[in-house]
Amino acid sequence: MSLRAMHFVMPGGVDDPTTPSGGNTYDARVILDLPAFGWQVHKHAIQGSWPRPDADARAELAGTLGEMADGTVVLLDGLVACAAPEIVMSETERLRLVVLVHLPLGDETGLSPELAAELDALERRTLRAVPAIVATSEWAARRLVAHHGLAPDRVHVAAPGADIAPLAPGTDGVSRLLCVAAVTPRKGQHRLVEALATLTDLPWSCVFVGGLGQDPEYVAELRALIAQHGLGDRMHLAGPQAGAELDASYASADLMVLTSYAETYGMAVTEALARGIPVMATDVGGLPEAVGRAPDGGMPGILVPPENPAALAAELRGWFGEPDVRRRMKAAARGRRAALDGWAATARSLAGVLGRLGRDARKGAA
Repeated sequence: MSLRAMHFVMPGGVDDPTTPSGGNTYDARVILDLPAFGWQVHKHAIQGSWPRPDADARAELAGTLGEMADGTVVLLDGLVACAAPEIVMSETERLRLVVLVHLPLGDETGLSPELAAELDALERRTLRAVPAIVATSEWAARRLVAHHGLAPDRVHVAAPGADIAPLAPGTDGVSRLLCVAAVTPRKGQHRLVEALATLTDLPWSCVFVGGLGQDPEYVAELRALIAQHGLGDRMHLAGPQAGAELDASYASADLMVLTSYAETYGMAVTEALARGIPVMATDVGGLPEAVGRAPDGGMPGILVPPENPAALAAELRGWFGEPDVRRRMKAAARGRRAALDGWAATARSLAGVLGRLGRDARKGAA
């Protein structure tokens, strides 16, 4: 099978093991899997502090797009594309552009209202100008359509896949909690600390796996909060992990807990479910979609309201104290594991969008 060429423009650092993220993993995996669906991927990593690039980063993006031949199919990571609408818009007539939105720019926590509004406006200009957008969940697609006033037929879904892994043996089936997420305000680890601080009468330990470099101030505040509650011997900030080290953290986990304020999907959830680990997650964004249901309708996890440590603590106390709850969740997690789509399904969906743009390009040249 001869492969058609496409170009994937993304932020620098996608392959940096010290800053793992769902978006980085997604980008790296589709690069590997798209050739099986007819696309040869040419990768362009644009250095800079996205989504607030300096002049050099803007010049690199403009130069990269400007060197591409007319009619080239280009997939742009939204972190880059949506921060520079004037550059992207100048190429919409010449190139076949698709923007991949991992997280709407204005949804990042910790932004001032003024900056959030500015990034939101930049994103709207970009997404309204390009012929196709790919979102990473059904929830995200609906939100982009409604929030930015986009035509629904221009917004497509290519949800993250999951690699089925060996079933996690856990520790004792109850007490080892795992949170896999970059340590940033949006992931809300402080709410988990606050909830667990009310459960010191129960035997538990919690490991936080995730990058510590994105927001050092938040990391320092989290460490101080852990110390304030005297939980230093029960909570461990392990930093970023990958490969066998991350596999080992999942293998020892009895329950995955994710307390995010915003998620377009939540790949850590499906990574846990791919090992049969039940999940407790906040009921925000695409997390209910990631948690999903087992084929028999069973819930492989519990959804809790965000910004509510008391509700989280109550559900955790139920997990620790009710064997029937644990049995049902573990059975449902194994059922959900068997039904998860792999990354080939993600690449197939993305290839379909790219293929339609390519056909449009050939029609326009005819």
